[in-house]
Amino acid sequence: MFQNLIQLIDKIQNKKIMVIGDMVADVYLEGKISRISREAPVLILEHSGENVVPGGAANAVHNAATLGGQVYAVGVIGDDNAGQQLTQILNSKTVNTQGFIVDASRPTITKTRVMAGGQATVRQQVVRIDRESKQALAGSVEKRLLGYVEDNIRHMDAVVISDYGGLSIPETLKKIVIDACNKANIPSMVDSRYNVMDYTGIKLVKQNESEAANAVGLEVLDQNTLIQAGKTILEQLAAEAVLITQGPDGMTLFERSGSVAHIPVSNKSEVYDVTGAGDTVVVTMMLVLAAGASYYDAARLANLAAGVVVRKPGTATASPAELKTAIGEYYQ
Repeated sequence: MFQNLIQLIDKIQNKKIMVIGDMVADVYLEGKISRISREAPVLILEHSGENVVPGGAANAVHNAATLGGQVYAVGVIGDDNAGQQLTQILNSKTVNTQGFIVDASRPTITKTRVMAGGQATVRQQVVRIDRESKQALAGSVEKRLLGYVEDNIRHMDAVVISDYGGLSIPETLKKIVIDACNKANIPSMVDSRYNVMDYTGIKLVKQNESEAANAVGLEVLDQNTLIQAGKTILEQLAAEAVLITQGPDGMTLFERSGSVAHIPVSNKSEVYDVTGAGDTVVVTMMLVLAAGASYYDAARLANLAAGVVVRKPGTATASPAELKTAIGEYYQ
């Protein structure tokens, strides 16, 4: 078992994966609090630096590239500094960004976090500023997006749709992706924050507990309703598998065969930051499936990869070496 999982990590290298979705630039403005302003009862932050990291679907792209996948990133960005920086960062990770459609009429989705803290104080978020368009894509932009996907999707080993609700994944794109993947027998997976029930026919579905509850009209999930939610999503979307992540309680995999398997969290003692761990789970699972693994083995490796990234601050990634170490530690 231990060796099988190790071998799967070697097999995912250079697998072609297309990640389609809401590309987000996470911007961190760093500084320290110096005093209270005379103009208003607000803190004055002395700016000390700025850092841009891939967020949203771009974090899924970054994770897939770090794991060794040959990644094709597809999404809409603005003709702005955030979009340029996001492209440069991903290009430096050998990601193919030819699927980035530049739309000058809308900004790159940006989440700017103002972080305050010094050497002797705790670093904490003061405020977050979100910038995104609330309009549907223009027809010309949608046409270019669909054209790129139609031209390239048949060459992929796996396809992921990462839907953060940023209105850059039109209904026409969902249908084209699902139909093309099913026709070519390419594994496809959706991770959707708000609209997962729009993805009928997708092969795999990933949801966290609150998303799954919302999808089936429940307030919260307990042990019984979790099973109900997983099976309902599986049936209504005609999917092959549904993975519901449960934070410190691990994750549960539902398969079309009727199998329901709970996978305990790989580490509870070293959790630093869970930001972006869901993206890690999705692309790890899809790369491993592309390498020929079962849904269960793919979910177990995805769980271990998530255990690596939650030990790191912010949106983080796991390397093949780190994943192999995690396997060794877990199965020793």
